[in-house]
Amino acid sequence: MATENIYILGIESSCDDTAASVLLNGRVLSNVVASQKIHEEYGGVVPELASRAHQKNIVPVVAQALKKAGITKNELHAVAFTRGPGLMGSLLVGTSFAKSLAFGLDIPLIDVNHMQAHILAHFIEEADYTKPPFPFLSMTISGGHTQIVKVSSYFDLKVIGETIDDAVGEAFDKSGKILGLGYPAGPEIDKRAKLGNPKAFKFTKPNVDGLNFSFSGLKTGILYFVQRETKANPNFVKENLNDICASIQYTIIGILIDKLKLATKQTGIKHIAIGGGVSANSGIRQALKDGEQKFGWTTYVPKFEYTTDNAAMIAIVGYLKYLEGYFSEQDVTASSRLKI
Repeated sequence: MATENIYILGIESSCDDTAASVLLNGRVLSNVVASQKIHEEYGGVVPELASRAHQKNIVPVVAQALKKAGITKNELHAVAFTRGPGLMGSLLVGTSFAKSLAFGLDIPLIDVNHMQAHILAHFIEEADYTKPPFPFLSMTISGGHTQIVKVSSYFDLKVIGETIDDAVGEAFDKSGKILGLGYPAGPEIDKRAKLGNPKAFKFTKPNVDGLNFSFSGLKTGILYFVQRETKANPNFVKENLNDICASIQYTIIGILIDKLKLATKQTGIKHIAIGGGVSANSGIRQALKDGEQKFGWTTYVPKFEYTTDNAAMIAIVGYLKYLEGYFSEQDVTASSRLKI
């Protein structure tokens, strides 16, 4: 299937960002994202509003991606799109547009698993980035997902641990809501954690067997803690906000690192790649760096723009599938709970 130059258009619409990217032989030519600010006033993503915004944004976003790449749609070799998992209404917009575009251009259509894309974002061609060798462990941490995956090849991925309730991003956001912070709360907690004492307050880590995660109990514990302390001192949160944020972040990072330590022990694999929006957290990045010294890990963190939801990661999976001839039929449908 290979030709001298392969142009792949990637389309991502799984949640509240409309994104399009053009790759040339695995190298990013453009990576355009239209974010939706409207959800901030609701303290979380409103699915109906998200899908409406995707309908408004998708045509100009794709047009801008093509323009920035310096090509026309007629030069594309394939269209890759997020099939799932994600919000169904949002996925339908991207799926319908990709199917129509590929059909109109008479080029291959390639469906992509959003979670696989977070992992394979490490294989975007970047001059200054070392790609993880197979096999490696991938930890994907975001607002909707928390997984540890054993990656034996591009298309041989096995989930060995995942959350049984809330995702790690939800733990940050829900904790922030309890503290009166805005949405999303993760960046604000990270910023304040740098100014606080991570051991000022102790929160109980959930006791979950194996490599699975749970954050629901931690959220409840933080809620009860804040209620108890503010009953005694109404100004408690305001007076101790940095220390509370630091303690929450320290606990969450501890949960993640404990599971990674167990995963490396069980698999014998010490190459660890991280992805998902929460991987932008400075404390998590530092803990991974420390793991290289303490546990002999080699860690891989892609550029920030490839960790959050973006279309470049969709396009790189599309490129790798194009090389293998893994194409989709026009009757392919979106799936909100698609598994790796």
